[in-house]
Amino acid sequence: MKQRFGILFPLILGTFMAGIDSSIVNVSLPTMSTQFGVGLDAIEWVIVAYMLGFCVFMPLTSWLKEQIGFYTLYLISLSIFTFGSLLCAISVSLPELIAARAIQSFGGGAITPTAMAILTLVFPLEERGKVMGWWSLGSIAGPAIGPTLGGTLTNLYGWPSIFYINLPIGILTIGIAAYTLRFLKASDRQPARFDASGFGLFTVFIILFQYAIAVLPDKGFTSLAVWIPFVVSIIAIVVFVRHSLHNPHALFNLHIFRHRIYTYCILITGVRSVAIFGGLFLLPFLLQGQLGFSEIASGLLILPFSAVMALVTPIAGSLSDKFGPRRLIIVGLVLVAISMVQLSQLNSPGLFPIIAAMVVRGLGIGLLVSTITAAAMSAVLPEEVTQASAMFSLIQQLSGTIGIAFSGLLQQYIMRYYVDGKGYTETVGHHYGIQDTFFIAALLVVATVPFALKLPYFVKRPVK
Repeated sequence: MKQRFGILFPLILGTFMAGIDSSIVNVSLPTMSTQFGVGLDAIEWVIVAYMLGFCVFMPLTSWLKEQIGFYTLYLISLSIFTFGSLLCAISVSLPELIAARAIQSFGGGAITPTAMAILTLVFPLEERGKVMGWWSLGSIAGPAIGPTLGGTLTNLYGWPSIFYINLPIGILTIGIAAYTLRFLKASDRQPARFDASGFGLFTVFIILFQYAIAVLPDKGFTSLAVWIPFVVSIIAIVVFVRHSLHNPHALFNLHIFRHRIYTYCILITGVRSVAIFGGLFLLPFLLQGQLGFSEIASGLLILPFSAVMALVTPIAGSLSDKFGPRRLIIVGLVLVAISMVQLSQLNSPGLFPIIAAMVVRGLGIGLLVSTITAAAMSAVLPEEVTQASAMFSLIQQLSGTIGIAFSGLLQQYIMRYYVDGKGYTETVGHHYGIQDTFFIAALLVVATVPFALKLPYFVKRPVK
């Protein structure tokens, strides 16, 4: 048990640190927006740059593992992330902060899939749910408590403090991992040729696709500035898929999608992430807008969500080992959708409706995360685990990036409908735009339930 804790602890801590920075800035965005004198469409890049960096670097995880091994890869990732946090803290302009967030994400992008692959390879199948439950506590608790911690730190010490806090955590994690994960040095390495063409095509897709979404609100649907990067990005991903399917040294082994259960888990995770990350981005603006809560108050209101999820996640992992993931995933999706409907109905600063929505949200995500992660990793062959974990994390982050961009875009268009078409004030139109976006997100989550119904009650490791 002591040895298991020694393996788990630095992986949980590193994943927690990387995860927390995907959301810790959310509550601070209105403050940053005011300080830098920019609007919602510009300040969203503080989050998008981090998630884009995740998506660009994650495909390299499998290749890097073969070159330098899990041990060195994990320590280097932690070091880059910690250094990037320092650069974020000392940034004095929005472009500097966005660039620093990108550097920070290069380290964070490898932490999560590397930790997931280590756990999957080290622990046996019958313990997978429990282990993933405890590990998911870090991967989800980070984003969950980020808004609360971010609001408190920003209110007391200013927004740079949300990055300074990573420095002692990062140094501690590096020290512990260097000692407890030394056994990974002995793992086999098989240096492989780098798929430069595949990496280039995939990077072009991510950057141009995100750029097209980002400029859409200002340029409009008919602008060539939107359509040219969008069309080129689609061409890039189509060529990437064709290139990867017939390349033994491909950046991604796309043949892992032949595993039907893994594919269903990816589809559910992708759609869920679009809805959840988009909602997480808009939530501070909902609470600090017409509802009138301060940064620290809105952060504290999100705390019940974090607490409930932290309690439920490890329990859900153990229940998944005993009863299978299917029921838990379905219930989790339904609860997340209900919480988004609750948020779409908030019109006054009453505490009970907000806290109730946070509790239901915590229950839903707590039931979802570890169960679907364990199911996905158990649905592939042992030699495919590293690729599968990188793909799983990539889809989750890329979907989250799309969710943030589309949520901001959708909110802006709905707001213009209420302001220009209905004659409401900017403040009221902004509030209604956020509410309607939450309701649409709920419908997206419900749309994944049919895929969850296709999952078996228990997931068994496939055979060649």
